[in-house]
Amino acid sequence: MKGTATARRTLTHPDLPLTAAATVTALALTEILAPGPTVPSDSLLGLLALALGATVPLAFLHTQLLLTAVTVTAATLLTPLTYDRLLVSGLPVLATVLYTVGRRLPGRTTTAFAVPFAGYALAGGAYGTALLVGAGTALTAGHAHRTRAAKARRAAADWAYADTALAHAALGERARIARELHDIVAHHISTISVQAETARYTTPGLPSEGAEKFLAIGDTARLALTEMRRLLGVLREDVPEEAVRARTPQPGLDQLLTLVDEARETSGGAIRLIVRGPLTPLDPGLELTAYRIVQEALTNARRHAHGVAVDVELHYKEDELRLRIRDCGPGGTPEGAAGHGLLGMRERTAMAGGTLHAGPAPAGGFLVTATLPVRSPGA
Repeated sequence: MKGTATARRTLTHPDLPLTAAATVTALALTEILAPGPTVPSDSLLGLLALALGATVPLAFLHTQLLLTAVTVTAATLLTPLTYDRLLVSGLPVLATVLYTVGRRLPGRTTTAFAVPFAGYALAGGAYGTALLVGAGTALTAGHAHRTRAAKARRAAADWAYADTALAHAALGERARIARELHDIVAHHISTISVQAETARYTTPGLPSEGAEKFLAIGDTARLALTEMRRLLGVLREDVPEEAVRARTPQPGLDQLLTLVDEARETSGGAIRLIVRGPLTPLDPGLELTAYRIVQEALTNARRHAHGVAVDVELHYKEDELRLRIRDCGPGGTPEGAAGHGLLGMRERTAMAGGTLHAGPAPAGGFLVTATLPVRSPGA
């Protein structure tokens, strides 16, 4: 493991190309000037120039890859064409440069660099086949490395996206469960506790055994409420907004006038609250559902029809509560209507066993109507 790390640091050192270029240039000069077949003086300078062109550009591999590759390729192919000999010390440079081309440059550029070697081989050059095979192998290896790296990056990005989406979905589900538990179940448990305590003092002629049972019911309800609050704390530990919201009482229809006043101040339009029928206390979960529906409808009106008049109507009937929120805006489906706002209203209405409609009003504007079945708080 330590040796692998050392090798990786060596191969990625910024001075490595310069050092390698100096080494192979010295080898190329030695190969040309070493004792052997005499090179004519008029050809020596040209051969030395091609040798330098096939080796020195390696120093600029990381900064000028395309220019380096073109120079090395041209010098390598011109040497056997001009002097009928192959510069052996330049072959590792050619392989390194072409591998880097395949690894870092697009596929079309990689293919373009293979064309001159193919042409040289078809022309019947003495070293054509060997150069074509070597160049093709280096280009293919570099391109394969590039492809594998791209696939690995895409796979890592896909997994990261999937993990993020899963985490957000889990947080959203936990927040939804916590909200519904607090809005509905916790209210019912509180009602049980209060009614059990009240029954001990308001039931005439209650025997002591009955009083003890009512006391046990109240204690059990309080214990259940304590455990539920602990559970809500666990569910909300990753959702700071929900944790803050849990510290404040859940709103009901008794706070609707305050909501309308706040909406009137922020929107700058005329907002009327119209109530029909006898006011009766409703189930806390149902009141919260109605409040949230009105709140979201006013938010949509402020966002998509700012400053227009809005009517909020509540109609108390014996077996149902009807809501009607209509603005006098341009009408049509507001942008983003398929988002979380209307979706949340529909989910809350469905959980309460009611129906909801949201869309353009017949006489213009946008209309939200909801019908919620009514149950008494002690039902």
